Amino acid sequence: MAIPEANARVTGRTEVAPGLLTLRVAPEGWELPEFTPGQFAVLGLPPGSPRCDFAEPEDPAPAPDRLLRRAYSIASSSRAREYLEFYVALVRSGAFTPRLFALAVGDRLWLSPRITGMFTLREVPEESDLVLVATGTGLAPYMSMLRSGLAARSGRRFAVIHGARHSWDLGYRSELMALERAWPRFSYFPVVSRPEEEDPPWTAHRGYVQDLWTSNAVGRAWGRTPSPEDTHVFLCGNPFMVDGMAGLLKDAGYREHTSRSPGEIHVERYW
Repeated sequence: MAIPEANARVTGRTEVAPGLLTLRVAPEGWELPEFTPGQFAVLGLPPGSPRCDFAEPEDPAPAPDRLLRRAYSIASSSRAREYLEFYVALVRSGAFTPRLFALAVGDRLWLSPRITGMFTLREVPEESDLVLVATGTGLAPYMSMLRSGLAARSGRRFAVIHGARHSWDLGYRSELMALERAWPRFSYFPVVSRPEEEDPPWTAHRGYVQDLWTSNAVGRAWGRTPSPEDTHVFLCGNPFMVDGMAGLLKDAGYREHTSRSPGEIHVERYW
């Protein structure tokens, strides 16, 4: 099977922290299709591509005649048609991310011309408030939603709850803090699970996103406790967080949304 030729190029690369990367990828010779914030695209690299220095030994090696492909949620605005931005965590034992982390600005790769995914706001009533819950790189689809001007066009309340082990792993933190200052109806809650390892000490929310939810921090910021009647909750990230949050929400009367059964819990399981 022939490996597709590279059709895109890295135009931006920022190491957020060890093992965390934002990557901007621009098409070459073709235009990006329109997409809805929350959707994902597929990146591809040849199996012979070099791997980054921190990668673990590869055993077995991938098939030499098949393009390595992985799907990643888009973090950039749907209005920014020059490139797509991705927020990626390094899996040292993986086949794909060690090769992705080895790329430099100017390097070429394959980008699928098709963008898809159902983790969007299309089926959320316009009057419903939103709580967007993430761990790690699960924040990416929410950045696309926020960067696309959603909050600026809406009277609804928004909250982003983002959990990480350390404060330096809280990608997009400065941008989210700036949005919180600019948008009175937007609240940002960064949560660190290993505050004892912080220097200087971490003085904001500690523990896990589930702890923040049960403490009703969102309710205090909004002046009312979110409920299934007025709030939809999105979950993306670590499966333990997703399952734990889904359980707490269901106990409070929320229902998981499916194509056949509308509900207030929207889940992206990409791990």
